[in-house]
Amino acid sequence: MILRDTIAAISTPPGRGGIGIVRLSGPDSVSVAEQILRFPRSPNGKPEWKPWRSQLAALPGPDGAPVDHVVVTYFARPRSYTAEDVVEISCHGSPVVLRWCLECACAAGARLAEPGEFTLRAFLNGRIDLPQAEAVRDLIEATTLYQASVAAQQLEGSVSRRLAPIKNQLVELVALLEAGIDFAEDDVGVASTEQILCAIEPITAELRRLLGSFAYGKLVQSGLTLAIVGRPNVGKSSLFNRLLEQDRAIVTEIPGTTRDLVSETASMKGIPVKLIDTAGIRVGQDLVESLGIERSYQAMADADMTLVVLNLSVPLEEEDRELLGRASSKRHLIVANKSDLPHAWEPDENMITVSAATGDGISELRDRIIGSFGRADTEAGFITSIRHEQLLRESLEAMEKAATAASLGIPHEMILLDLYAALRPIDAITGATTADDILNRIFSTFCIGK
Repeated sequence: MILRDTIAAISTPPGRGGIGIVRLSGPDSVSVAEQILRFPRSPNGKPEWKPWRSQLAALPGPDGAPVDHVVVTYFARPRSYTAEDVVEISCHGSPVVLRWCLECACAAGARLAEPGEFTLRAFLNGRIDLPQAEAVRDLIEATTLYQASVAAQQLEGSVSRRLAPIKNQLVELVALLEAGIDFAEDDVGVASTEQILCAIEPITAELRRLLGSFAYGKLVQSGLTLAIVGRPNVGKSSLFNRLLEQDRAIVTEIPGTTRDLVSETASMKGIPVKLIDTAGIRVGQDLVESLGIERSYQAMADADMTLVVLNLSVPLEEEDRELLGRASSKRHLIVANKSDLPHAWEPDENMITVSAATGDGISELRDRIIGSFGRADTEAGFITSIRHEQLLRESLEAMEKAATAASLGIPHEMILLDLYAALRPIDAITGATTADDILNRIFSTFCIGK
């Protein structure tokens, strides 16, 4: 990828809108804009480019007549998104006009940007680090405000700040061992086993804590799938509608109303949750209902969590017990529904008592669903990327090997190999030692124009 050239792309989503933006970045951004636009208020048609100022211009069509009047904003290097000269041309949001503006920019010397190339340039030019670059993608893809908030924290450097003290302590330990090896003849003290182990312990402890935050971070990033299962008429569809806060599933007193999976996504505590309403599980009355029940079992197997719904107003049956047994092998919650009716049995302390009809207990149920996956310290920062999780795991394994080697009295030269093996994955997270193929893989998932 040549960073000395100038790139161009439409940076707003496809479709029609009030405004559409064509973005230029690179050394010839100003020159390209001057070639494709007319600045009528400037002397001799040449604009006076002032950083972070906007000016009006006309976008000529093929015959020279204006096809749009645009607003042009100039961001001078290095105080721009990419740390290069950036020009943003705000057109009216017609796909035809935006496409014409982009074609003119490419004819004037720019080239089409690759997916994520603007953010890649920001990273390569030192404007942001790699976790911040990945947070840009997460922010764009956020479906809830909480996801956007977490991505914004990471864009501000929360992951990098959490990693910085770990890396500093590790580098200090490496320097200590290196000095003992290289300058032993100059009376530089050699670190003792106890000293090495005391230095390793806080590093491994913090790596474990950061790794432990991934369970919740993965939940924030990807959301979860929740299957609602139970016998017919226990209130599964009513509970589905209550959690969704809209009447999505059909609710009747006729057993077997739901014969296929009904799914919808809701936000719970800022986490996107895909709710799946399933067919009532019983001995099928016909082929269609039997197929629906098979899909219910498959939904249980595929879901991240299962809600087993029981009816408090009627005695428990053998089918309820069989369903509880099947659900016990995976993460699940037991919901005792219809608490507003006279109880035929008393729920135990492990069950959540609710009324889908009145809404009683629904808030507690939402808390239990999300709380089952743990909670992370949002202020300290947590990891949401599986790439980060895998690299941190590699680093932790190397640190544990270093601790074992130190306790066995292995020479410091060998311990250093493990310490360097622990340092490399941390550098790969921040981008200090990231290979080109990894960069390409990361930024290729971005949208064009960002």
